[in-house]
Amino acid sequence: MKIISMIPARYSASRFPGKLMQNLAGKSVILRTYEATVATNLFSEVYVVTDSEIIFNEIVNHGGKALMSQNEHESGSDRIAEAVANIDCDIVVNVQGDEPFTEAKSLERVLEVFRGDEKKEIDLASLMVEIKDWDEIKNPNSVKVIVDQDNFALYFSRSPIPYPRDKDVGARYFKHKGVYAFRKQALLDFTVLPMQFLEASEKIECIRYLEYGKRIKMVETEIQGVEIDTPEDLEKAKRLWK
Repeated sequence: MKIISMIPARYSASRFPGKLMQNLAGKSVILRTYEATVATNLFSEVYVVTDSEIIFNEIVNHGGKALMSQNEHESGSDRIAEAVANIDCDIVVNVQGDEPFTEAKSLERVLEVFRGDEKKEIDLASLMVEIKDWDEIKNPNSVKVIVDQDNFALYFSRSPIPYPRDKDVGARYFKHKGVYAFRKQALLDFTVLPMQFLEASEKIECIRYLEYGKRIKMVETEIQGVEIDTPEDLEKAKRLWK
């Protein structure tokens, strides 16, 4: 299989505008994420896909590979699908631009899903990490996922799922980490599927796949890392980097 990585990167993030160009230990967040993804040595190519000349120049001026989006896009998947349409590959791994702690171990687990899927029954795979802090479970910036017995995603939500009506049943809570691995065709299919009300309500793009019957295999990881959604997250990332 030919496997590439695409890192969608918008400059004007709603919760933290310009976050990808914030300084993290001497380098921008997006450059840290790009370099971490390249350093996994899992991909034939790694690209940052952006609508921002600032981010494009940041990557290219540091010797990296970047592509400019030609159209307006509502989601990272749409942005990547445009970029990958004419690139020869089998699997596309979407690493979020605000994931500077991206590492090889978790990504390898995700890619193993496709190597064992001879019948091509899995459309995409993603990561989840168990969370136990109730503040994080309640935090709408933390997307939660519930799965079936085979770790296929049932639903994603910004609300606590499952709802803890009975706290003595031993329910586990999982946070969805923003790494996706797609079969190329599943990614291209995404762009022609209209957004439905569940995705529109939650503002979680992977819900669209579930609404149209796609199968998402979730892979558990123990590596938490830090996704930089807020200025507080950036300060946490700086402390962790040290």
